[in-house]
Amino acid sequence: MTTKFAAAAFAAATLAAAGSANAATVSWADWTGDALPINTAATHADGTITVGSDVVDVAYDGAIWFTQTNGGADYWADNGYTQGVVNRPTGSDIVALNAGGQKTITFSQAVVDPYIAFTSWNGNVVNFSAPFTVVSQGCGYWGCGSFSVNGTSTGFTGSGEVHGVLQFQGTFTSITFTDTSEGWHGFTVGIGGIAQPPGVPEPATWAMMILGFGAAGSVLRRRRTVAA
Repeated sequence: MTTKFAAAAFAAATLAAAGSANAATVSWADWTGDALPINTAATHADGTITVGSDVVDVAYDGAIWFTQTNGGADYWADNGYTQGVVNRPTGSDIVALNAGGQKTITFSQAVVDPYIAFTSWNGNVVNFSAPFTVVSQGCGYWGCGSFSVNGTSTGFTGSGEVHGVLQFQGTFTSITFTDTSEGWHGFTVGIGGIAQPPGVPEPATWAMMILGFGAAGSVLRRRRTVAA
């Protein structure tokens, strides 16, 4: 009986962990400060990402065509961002690019599973500093297109109006990419969570530990009852 209880507890914890992974909610960036006008000379943008009661600062460094930090067109409302298992970017914040070259996204602390949502990467050739998984793709604000991922899953080549969401699995403090020049193409960034400090168990691990302690306590109580 006790063995069955322990097995059931472990199974429940495992399912809870798997369920939480499948239903992960992306926390998207709120790009802050004044919106930068078209053809800005700026090469830096700041934002914040809120996860529960924690706030992670995010910075972008590279060529900028304009930024949208409050109001304006919502480039994230179409099915290019709703075909996957994650929530689409909220609000209308976007960093728009038109000149190719190296760009860097930096987080103020280690984050888990960052995401990049991109719009209108028309005919663009892109390479990232880490491999990614495509979690959503489809039509967007400027129409439809497709892209082919390279053999190392670290880049893609776009054809037509490319829109979608990429996930970078693991723990990161920064992501670097290079792109090519075109009319304009934009992006925003999100994260799956904040990395736990060394020695601090993940929430799913806590759940299994608590259920395990409960099972062990049940065994001890049963033994005491039998002994009495």
